[in-house]
Amino acid sequence: MELKRTDLSLRRERVVLVRVVRDGTRLGVAPLGELARLARTARAHVVGEIVQRCAAPDPTYYVGRGKLREVQEVCRATDADAVICDDDLSASQVRKLEDALGLKVLDRSELILDVFATRAQTRQAKLQVELAQLEYALPRLMRMWTHLSRVEGGIGMRGPGERQLETDRRLVRRRIQDLKRQLARIERRREQVVRAREDVTTVALVDYTNAGKSTLLNALTGARTLVEDKDR
Repeated sequence: MELKRTDLSLRRERVVLVRVVRDGTRLGVAPLGELARLARTARAHVVGEIVQRCAAPDPTYYVGRGKLREVQEVCRATDADAVICDDDLSASQVRKLEDALGLKVLDRSELILDVFATRAQTRQAKLQVELAQLEYALPRLMRMWTHLSRVEGGIGMRGPGERQLETDRRLVRRRIQDLKRQLARIERRREQVVRAREDVTTVALVDYTNAGKSTLLNALTGARTLVEDKDR
């Protein structure tokens, strides 16, 4: 079954969160609290949380075989649409997990990039997010096809699959270079504007979504910035 790996923001997907904690690591009251907040920011509905303690993540499935069965059971019981892991996974781990679960699997970086994508408003921000997503995806794409480079197009590997890989690599790299050029032009224009406003002081408010930035801005400046609860 081919899984459609769309971003979480398209609909309120039901997700199960999974984290591997190395032995000796102290856990807080909510070991998956931060990941849950990120998932909700991406408009996902958290329906399950699973934590495993072990010496190190499993190189094949991220979690051990026994815990994998628990993840499968929780996903079935909660009718989950996706699983989000609280670590960066290799392309092989993602593929193995998706095959075992029959669900889309995302890692922490993919989730964060998705949050950035849903919050990007300016053209520069959207280009930066796309660039980050492509740069993150390119090495993963290459790792998924390392067997092709090892056999160098030998028997059984001289078909369209190898050509498609090279085409995909070339298209992604070309798009990355195009995005970098566009961002460089935007940055040059921005520097020109900044130089023209050297006597103006700029202050930025930075924090998590729903932390109260807009409320604080309105209180300090009298602005009428929209205030809303984005966790709902």
